Amino acid sequence: MKDDTRDNRLEFLFKGILTLDSVEDCYHFFRDLCTPFELQEMAQRMQAAKMLKDGLIYSEIAERTGLSTATISRVNRSLRYSTDGYAKVLDALDLQEKREWRNRH
Repeated sequence: MKDDTRDNRLEFLFKGILTLDSVEDCYHFFRDLCTPFELQEMAQRMQAAKMLKDGLIYSEIAERTGLSTATISRVNRSLRYSTDGYAKVLDALDLQEKREWRNRH
């Protein structure tokens, strides 16, 4: 299937993101790039993806995140049938969290 979202501008953006070295760098860059609403929307979608992966139901996710069930459904479709973008990031974050926990104990 052809991916119509790929173009040189997006590639430039993603390469730029990959140059960021820290969470603080991400805060600075994304605050310049996005509106506060856009940042919150992306953060809520990531939280919804984690909650779906953890087995929470739509109504609980909607209550905790403020997202509509339609948006939660869209995130769920991406988790189940898309390119594994959410899954890859969530798995990497889980692994990082486990490493950090081990280093503290």
